[in-house]
Amino acid sequence: MSNILHVGLNCIEPILDMPTNRSIPNKRWHLAFTAIYSSRALYSLLNQKKKKKSRKLPVPSNPSFVVLNVKPEAFSSIDHTTLTAIVNEKSFNKLLEFGGIEGVADALGTGIKNGIDGSVNDVALRREAFGSNTYQRPPAKRLFHFVVEAFKDLTILILLFCVALSLGFGIKENGAKEGWYDGGSIFVAVFLVISVSAVSNFRQNRQFEKLSKVSNNIKVDVVRNGRRQQISIFEVLVGDVVCLKIGDQVPADGLFLDGHSLQVDESSMTGESDHVEINSHHNPFLFSGTKVADGYAQMLVTSVGMNTTWGETMSTISRDTNEQTPLQARLNKLTSSIGKAGLAVAFLVLVVLLVRYFTGNTEDENGNQEFNGSNTKADDIVNSVVRIIAAAVTIVVVAIPEGLPLAVTLTLAYSMKRMMADQAMVRKLSACETMGSATTICTDKTGTLTLNQMKVTKFWLGQDPIEDSSLISTDLLNLIQQGVALNTTGSVYRATSGSNYEFSGSPTEKAILSWAVLELDMEMEILIKDFTILHVEAFNSEKKRSGVSIRSEADHNTVHVHWKGAAEMILAMCSSYYDASGRMKDIDDGERMTFEQIIQGMAASSLRCIAFAHKQIPEEEHEIRETSQKLEEDSLTLIGLVGIKDPCRSGVRRAVEDCQYAGVNVKMITGDNVFTARAIATECGILRPHQDINNEAVVEGEVFRNYTPEERMEKVDKIRVMARSSPFDKLLMVQCLKQKGHVVAVTGDGTNDAPALKEADIGLSMGIQGTEVAKECSDIIILDDNFASIATVLKWGRCVYNNIQKFIQFQLTVNVAALVINFVAAISAGEVPLTAVQLLWVNLIMDTLGALALATEQPTKELMERPPVGRTEPLITNIMWRNLLVQALYQIVVLLTLQFKGESIFGVNEKVKDTLIFNTFVLCQVFNEFNARKLEKKNVFKGIHKNKLFLGIIGITIILQVAMVEFLKKFADTERLNWGQWGACLGIAAISWPLGWVVKCISVSKKPFLSYLRWQEHHFLLYVCTKF
Repeated sequence: MSNILHVGLNCIEPILDMPTNRSIPNKRWHLAFTAIYSSRALYSLLNQKKKKKSRKLPVPSNPSFVVLNVKPEAFSSIDHTTLTAIVNEKSFNKLLEFGGIEGVADALGTGIKNGIDGSVNDVALRREAFGSNTYQRPPAKRLFHFVVEAFKDLTILILLFCVALSLGFGIKENGAKEGWYDGGSIFVAVFLVISVSAVSNFRQNRQFEKLSKVSNNIKVDVVRNGRRQQISIFEVLVGDVVCLKIGDQVPADGLFLDGHSLQVDESSMTGESDHVEINSHHNPFLFSGTKVADGYAQMLVTSVGMNTTWGETMSTISRDTNEQTPLQARLNKLTSSIGKAGLAVAFLVLVVLLVRYFTGNTEDENGNQEFNGSNTKADDIVNSVVRIIAAAVTIVVVAIPEGLPLAVTLTLAYSMKRMMADQAMVRKLSACETMGSATTICTDKTGTLTLNQMKVTKFWLGQDPIEDSSLISTDLLNLIQQGVALNTTGSVYRATSGSNYEFSGSPTEKAILSWAVLELDMEMEILIKDFTILHVEAFNSEKKRSGVSIRSEADHNTVHVHWKGAAEMILAMCSSYYDASGRMKDIDDGERMTFEQIIQGMAASSLRCIAFAHKQIPEEEHEIRETSQKLEEDSLTLIGLVGIKDPCRSGVRRAVEDCQYAGVNVKMITGDNVFTARAIATECGILRPHQDINNEAVVEGEVFRNYTPEERMEKVDKIRVMARSSPFDKLLMVQCLKQKGHVVAVTGDGTNDAPALKEADIGLSMGIQGTEVAKECSDIIILDDNFASIATVLKWGRCVYNNIQKFIQFQLTVNVAALVINFVAAISAGEVPLTAVQLLWVNLIMDTLGALALATEQPTKELMERPPVGRTEPLITNIMWRNLLVQALYQIVVLLTLQFKGESIFGVNEKVKDTLIFNTFVLCQVFNEFNARKLEKKNVFKGIHKNKLFLGIIGITIILQVAMVEFLKKFADTERLNWGQWGACLGIAAISWPLGWVVKCISVSKKPFLSYLRWQEHHFLLYVCTKF
């Protein structure tokens, strides 16, 4: 015990720092205090041993109580409520209570450098304690919602009104037993139309939900167990160390750990457009859903999912899939115009038939005059009026092409699904059709035209190429390694000494790091420990360089500044250079020209040229400059040049040629220098070998920017390549092209590309290298970053437009023919040959099945042989007018002949004659559906064997028609036909094929057909004005 007391005394004395010359009473008090303190310490030690022993005791097999494990013991010192409050309230006081950011990291079991353990048990514990990084979505819209929406359609409401009239008049005329047939049949047909429309929209909504899940599944860089790796945003956990760079979305709420020049766009949360600076001293709080505008950093995740403000907000938002595309709007206008014309004709028919009836010009079945003034019974008058109104209603039913909106929905839904399979994810439906009109594509180089698989293939020290790193002097080698290891956003990971290295970062960073590690034996971890980073200027696409100031732990009197970036820009900042032996030499005009030739030579070989430069400055001078937060940028010493090879993609030249053949100009906009850009553009086929810089096909961004507005407008069409461009230059080019009437598609992957992506008619972002900011501003995401996929999107865009035009031609042929036949028959004979049920049946099988057959035609080579569709080009072209009017005229002539002479020609009664008209009319549409496959080409059967769906739909249509004629007599008001009559119907309908072939031999003017009517009207008005 005395030993313990002595130990306690020895330990306590330094703490209390008591004087040695104490009085005797003071010594006694001191001894008493020591004894009490030591006794308490001894008791505490013994108590801890007892606790440890008690933990080893076995748990009773049948406990009389239940333990509720509310929170895992691993995180017992902190809870998610407190963590959420620290960030949401930006509370420094609460943060300090936990010992600052380091204290929070300790409480979460996170190593600031190595991150969390990341094992299966660790992940499970964190999910249990703090939740997952997902948020609840509003429930998806059910099928019933779309049924209700379909009932709100004006066309459906008119048809339902017709159902009510038909039921009322039918029951009034024929009694309840048989009078409901017509009205009931129309209702069944309307119900089928509603069902098909609702199911189609429901499936499209489901497709949007799936696409939304894919687009929200962002890849995030995290450090786990010392290794940097990519995981899904949904797998981010509390305690994770997340790596952020320019353009990234912050994946969860958290705290700033380490980084430089970090600025965040919090407009999505606060509405403020100004960027917020994040650092460890004044504002270490990061919010989920915000975007990194500049710099880079590592953050400690403190809240995920529904515990973040972003999660709460997103859980209340559902994506609106009711977006109406420009083409849908035009089609709705066309449908409305046709419907109005149909109503006008129906009203005219109603008036004419009523006048004919009440003037005594109609006869009944026995040849007697129907209306004899006061001698006619009131009941007969009502029945006749009902019949007349029913005829007018039938014409309304015929006139409304309710299949057009459905055709667009089917076409867009089908093309979106297929484009997803072709590595293009559509974010905005309108982009599907707009892409078909694109006249110019402005594309990036890196990753789009090239593979983005970079490797250092050339290295120059001074004016000498270096093949063997052993020839480099030690001091110079150290400088190179410092410039690579400390001026980078990438990282190097190696699990064990014998395992392979893993490099992370941008493709350029990975190429330089792998070269320095594998060729120059760089030890990155050692360099990071030996130096302190003082200030960083992060790379962005405007500056095209990055810089860092560092101080050695061994020498606090000197600061080293390292720059890395575009070779010619770094060279312009240098006044001296190191040769291979490490000697410093001045750069005079001759030397500078030699370096420029070396850079141009590497660039001409399609290499990206990166330069390293260095400057050593005294600590005093650094402290003076530190107030301006600017690194030394002049009088640098050039360390060396590296050439990075990024090979072109294998199919990119063919894709570029396909676009050019289709009348679409391809322009390359890149940050590389003129010589690299020209070499890659020539290799990809954007430039022809004889096109050089002098003919204005290749221009630098700064030159283009300095043109006057008039010069830009004059030269923009000639430009094929813009090198050393900034995001502003790209935006400027897009604006100029749009002013000249071009439909512009633009690719972009960086945050600074956002303005150009928004300004363009079609914004195309990159799925792999693209930042989240770029993706949100785009209309279509190219999932594989490949230009060939852009060419595929162009093809699909044209296919969408072409398929809709095919269906419009087919639909209008049906409508025009049916409208004219019923109108002429009603005026002349006072009755209609095609009943409302029959016409709705035609509309149903032609609209739904016809839309499905023609909307699912796949892109063909022919589409890429045509010029782009202009912004102002009419939806219905002269070629379509020619095709549909000739086919409609043929059907009108044949069916009216059957109407007036059919009984005598076939020797049948009126009921069979009407069935022949109905059957022939339907079969004419079936045969005309083949003609609609090709608007211009004579061979309509080319490639038909590839479209199994089309052939299947034709077969189903014929089977359903046979069922209507032969088995559903009461429903369809038909009579059975014999083999000869079926043969006659088929023969008449088959003439549509040779007729379609002959018609396509007739050339038509490119000037829109309707413009002639406007021209005539204009000249008539001029004539009237001059006369009166």
